[in-house]
Amino acid sequence: MQNKSMLAPAEPFSKQERDAVYKAIHTRRDVRDQFLPDPIPDDVVERLLEAAHHAPSVGFMQPWNFITIREQADRERVWQAFSSANDEAVSMFPKNRQSKYKSLKLEGIRKAPLNICVTCDRARNGDVVLGRTHNSNMDLYSTVCAVQNLWLAARAEGIGMGWVSIFRDADLKGILEIPSQIEIVAYLCLGYVDQLYSRPELEVKGWNKRMPLKDLVFKGKWRGNS
Repeated sequence: MQNKSMLAPAEPFSKQERDAVYKAIHTRRDVRDQFLPDPIPDDVVERLLEAAHHAPSVGFMQPWNFITIREQADRERVWQAFSSANDEAVSMFPKNRQSKYKSLKLEGIRKAPLNICVTCDRARNGDVVLGRTHNSNMDLYSTVCAVQNLWLAARAEGIGMGWVSIFRDADLKGILEIPSQIEIVAYLCLGYVDQLYSRPELEVKGWNKRMPLKDLVFKGKWRGNS
């Protein structure tokens, strides 16, 4: 029998609380260039990391680590690694999109006062992990949940966050001295902002647009009743 002292009430949030959650979700943005120079206080960073650490993880494996990067020299080295990879990325797009790609601001590495690298230790819980027995990627998916928690908490704090993914892993591991067996999941730029785009920046700038939800929801089976 379940020990009732281990349980907590599960009543719905009040309307005000519920609205705050949805506001964080719907107004969250991938920030690249609106960062203010003000440093983020240590206690606020601690709250953000606590939020990330309270993300769901399959088998309660908690495979994440967080590397905080504040020094300008370190962020400059990371930016150089991004810049090199970004130059390569341009040629991967069709020629009719290359000029648009080059016009986009895709990172805030040097402008944001705080960078965080989120990693996944895939060996932390041994070879056999509850919930990962038939899908080996569940530790990576769990770490992405930590990133999402961090993003929503940052929005609630008035802090912008951007995810930079244009790197060669080997370059970033060398700069941050990350062991070879550790997987890099996200490189994040954080800082206070006083303005955010009303819609995702890539939508505002014509790179892509939000798909209608009705085109993405199927009933019962793939393409069911679509």
